[in-house]
Amino acid sequence: MTDISIGLIGAGMMGQEHIQNFNLLDGVRVGAIADTNGSMRNTAAALCAQKITPIDDFEKLLTDSSLDAFVIATPNFHHIEVLRPALETGKPILCEKPLCTKLEDTREILTRLKANKQIFQVGMEYRFKPALADMIARVDAGETGRLHMLSIREHRFPFLQKVDDWNRFNRKTGGTLVEKCCHFFDLMRRIIGSEPIRVMASAGRDVNHLDESYRGDVPDILDNAYVIFDFDNGARALLDLCMFAEASRHHEEFCAIG
Repeated sequence: MTDISIGLIGAGMMGQEHIQNFNLLDGVRVGAIADTNGSMRNTAAALCAQKITPIDDFEKLLTDSSLDAFVIATPNFHHIEVLRPALETGKPILCEKPLCTKLEDTREILTRLKANKQIFQVGMEYRFKPALADMIARVDAGETGRLHMLSIREHRFPFLQKVDDWNRFNRKTGGTLVEKCCHFFDLMRRIIGSEPIRVMASAGRDVNHLDESYRGDVPDILDNAYVIFDFDNGARALLDLCMFAEASRHHEEFCAIG
C-alpha cells in the first residue's frame, strides 16, 4: 500500500505540530502545504519527512488529486472559508478546533456533513490524553457511582504569540471561552454523558494584554472566568480559568465526584 498523503492548510504553530505528529506514524505523510505566510510555509516544509514545495493558495491544494485527506489549521475565523470548498472534495477532513467562530457557520457545516456523511473530525484531542482517557474510562466504568459534580481548573500562562496576532481578538478567535475552553466544554459533555440545560458565568479581562495595541487595535480577549453548567441528568460542572497564573503547581486539574 502507498502512504496516505495529507494536504495541510495552515502552516503556523498548530500546522507544524500536525506535521511532527504525522512524522511519527507509519503509512502517512504530508504531501502538500498551503499558507499565505512565506516564513511559516518554509518552516513547515522543512519539518516534513519528504521534500515538498509549499504553496500560498489553499484552493489550488484542494484540487491536487494525489492527496487523500486534508488537515485545516488556519486561524479560527478562516476555517469557514476553507471548509466550504474542502467539503466539496468529499475527502476526509480534520479541522482544528474550534470548528467555526460563529453559530451560523457551525450550523451550515453540520448541515452539510449530515447530508454528505463524509469522514470529518474536529481536533478535540484532550479526550485522548492518556491521563484523561483513563479518567473517562474509570467514570464510564462506574468507579464514582452516579456522577454529581465535575470540576476543571486551568491556571496557565497567557496566549502565545501567533502570526499577525490574530489570537488577541474576539472576532478572530471566537473569544477565549471558544478558542481555548472548547476542549473543556467538550470534556464536560463526554464525561457527564449528558447535555447542558443552563449556564452561568463571570469573566473578565483584568491582567493580560492591557497595554498592547496591534495596528491601532486593542486586544479584547478575556483572561479569567468561572463558568458553571447544569446538565439535564442533574450533574453540574465548573470551569475555573485563569490565564495569568504561570506559577501554578498544576497547569490543569480535573475532579469527578459521585
